Amino acid sequence: MPLTRLPTRRIGSLDVGAQGLGCLGMSEFYGPTSDSESVATIRRALDLGATLLDTSDVYGHGANEELIGKAVAGRREEAVLATKFGVVRPGPGVGAGIRGDAAYVRRSCDASLERLGVDHIDLYYLTRVDAEVGIEETAGAMAELVAAGKVREIGLCEAGPETIRRAHAVTPIAAVQTEWSLWSRDIEREVTGVCRELGITLVPYAPLGRGFLSGEIRSADQLEHGDFRRFGLPRFEPGNLEHNLLLVDRLVKLADEFHVTAAQLALAWLHHKGRDVIPIPGAKHRAHLEENADAAFLSLSRSDLAAVEAAVPSQEVRGERWNEQSMRFIER
Repeated sequence: MPLTRLPTRRIGSLDVGAQGLGCLGMSEFYGPTSDSESVATIRRALDLGATLLDTSDVYGHGANEELIGKAVAGRREEAVLATKFGVVRPGPGVGAGIRGDAAYVRRSCDASLERLGVDHIDLYYLTRVDAEVGIEETAGAMAELVAAGKVREIGLCEAGPETIRRAHAVTPIAAVQTEWSLWSRDIEREVTGVCRELGITLVPYAPLGRGFLSGEIRSADQLEHGDFRRFGLPRFEPGNLEHNLLLVDRLVKLADEFHVTAAQLALAWLHHKGRDVIPIPGAKHRAHLEENADAAFLSLSRSDLAAVEAAVPSQEVRGERWNEQSMRFIER
């Protein structure tokens, strides 16, 4: 399939490509990194119209934002920069807590602007909801950033339906980012309906099951020693992994029948969920970026989609999508 520029979608006032680029793995968590290849991948994403670049202030303890700032230098007008705040991460691991108080909102935004080297953030997310601070305070502080010209649109991550409604009552929420893939479908119970009622775009992260739905991960031994999938994700644990491979093998077989890769088929399934769905698969290399981008052009019939879902029934997946500590910060 020839590579061509992605069609566009909307997030609030922002025009973005139908598929974005998750940049976390360019700095940590998923094995070895190469800044030069990462920069080349980001610039190739802009060439292809994958303009939504997703990062966070804690990815690489700020290094990921700096990397993206370097990559978009001279091409700022082409990029839609999305970053996040809220996770308190003083050391290794995925974080020690959440802060959503107004002072932290303002301080975090200024720090991200400096690392990115820009005068505004296009889409600013609260990474997780602070259970100790009313969402009205957090959303109100984020609205002040919009009024000040530091942020264009506001988003929430892993927020439950009631929190989304309460935040939206304070200020328009443009996007909700949450894990959504063939093997993580709990968002479909309530969150998708609330977002569509309120006109909020859905931004699925980990749409390839952190690489597992590609069919290329056959054993945890393939993963680098520092890869967090070896210790932080129950679905990759012994027993769970072998069971989940049986499901993925069915997806790979189906993809072969369609003459596409399993990753492309899994992404195409998400694209068919609606024009208000913009997946952000991660990629550290241009080859994976280009493979993923092609998924936006696949056309699947209703029977095709049913076959994809039958291959990977989400209720048969073993293991939580995060470990116990991380699941405590996810609303549903």
